[in-house]
Amino acid sequence: MLRVVVLGAAAGGGVPQWNCGCPVCLSARNGHPELQSTQASIAFTADGEHWFLINASPDLRQQLTATPQLHPKAGQLRHSPIAGVILTNGEIDAVAGLLSMREGSPFSIYGHARVLAILKSNNIFDVLSEKNVKRQPIAVDQAFEPALPDGSPSGIEVLPFEVPGKGAWYLEGKAHPGGGDSAGDTLGLRIADRRSGKYFYFLAACARVTDALKSRLAGAPLVFFDGTVWRDDEMITQGLGNKTGQGMGHISMSGDHGAIASLAGLDIGRKVFLHINNSNPALLNGSAERTTAEHAGWQIPADGTEIPL
Repeated sequence: MLRVVVLGAAAGGGVPQWNCGCPVCLSARNGHPELQSTQASIAFTADGEHWFLINASPDLRQQLTATPQLHPKAGQLRHSPIAGVILTNGEIDAVAGLLSMREGSPFSIYGHARVLAILKSNNIFDVLSEKNVKRQPIAVDQAFEPALPDGSPSGIEVLPFEVPGKGAWYLEGKAHPGGGDSAGDTLGLRIADRRSGKYFYFLAACARVTDALKSRLAGAPLVFFDGTVWRDDEMITQGLGNKTGQGMGHISMSGDHGAIASLAGLDIGRKVFLHINNSNPALLNGSAERTTAEHAGWQIPADGTEIPL
């Protein structure tokens, strides 16, 4: 049976962000620990024993410690139930946690060739010996079945698809290790259990909702979707930065062309926002923004939440 656990729901820096005194971060430090959240990642399984991660956030060690389902098996000196990590982009938020998985347990990294090229170009990722950690290229619109550590099939089908977005910010103005074509920089995933037929979608970054994307998501039982900002200019108006959501490759929750409006009426069973920035007022319980999102059928999850399918 397909199961999904939210390891972290926050955008880069988490909540509270280490150097931020915005209202959300202040509340998270002072009296409202329920606001604290690590950087976005989820874990899923089809058999309850072997788990796959979508993205490896910089907070991964903390997330694994806080998630009993991902602990080593009792009685074994060295063990991990993690069979693989599927990368949807090359941002620090998505790949830095791989460095916390360097202790020799076997697993596979699945990523687009452009993302794997980023890992290959940076020698620090060589701590993940390819004897134990295989790097498997994936392609847009080509479904694949991730393998278990012994090479047997997992019973899971993953379909990567291209999503409007942008490349990693730290490569802006520089030659991309994967070449000049940007296809594959930002992926969405459809995850399906071959046995039960249950499935869900994961889109941690999305700059806009196209008609093709609406058609793809229509009728889905569960969608994890980019919830970075409430409004496009919120970081600027709050004095927290000089980039808009669009400038970072993220759609806003609100507005005529935001996620809430764009995905309304598509008969999606459960809609869950992920990658939520500390600037986003929808994080605050009782805020007008949170109320609006929840009335529209959206969930803002806490770390460790298991989302039913």
